[in-house]
Amino acid sequence: MNRLFQLQRNAHGRLVLHLADGTEHVGVTPVRAFPVSAPQEGLSLVAAEGQELLWFDAMDEIPAEARALIEQDLVAREFLPTITRIVSVSSFSTPSTWRVETDRGPAALVLKGEEDIRRLAERTHLRISASDGVQFRIADATRLDRASRKLLERFL
Repeated sequence: MNRLFQLQRNAHGRLVLHLADGTEHVGVTPVRAFPVSAPQEGLSLVAAEGQELLWFDAMDEIPAEARALIEQDLVAREFLPTITRIVSVSSFSTPSTWRVETDRGPAALVLKGEEDIRRLAERTHLRISASDGVQFRIADATRLDRASRKLLERFL
């Protein structure tokens, strides 16, 4: 591994960071600076107490072994299903229950208000916050089928 740091997983499954100065930090968390718009850029390793320990401008700066451990943690923590089809909505006023198909299977979500649908960097990229806190994304609204686009347009 890199001579500036070493990253490993302990017996409890937590990430342990060993720095060149001999300090050890148990339970570090990888945090992306731009998880949606630039997932391969800007990553921080944060101590259990919340302070930033290491910063990387890009994921490819991280040695392969450490990057694999970091990516395992990110996948487990960043549950962000992609909506591929909107099957139905209970009402065109909010709150409404949406039945959707995602890249992780069928789901239902409750949309509290239109403000819970946010346009991201590209105008067709959307983030939807369900009432239970789960985040969904639509990678490109123009690529949804016609019926899904029509339902979505009622809320935009």
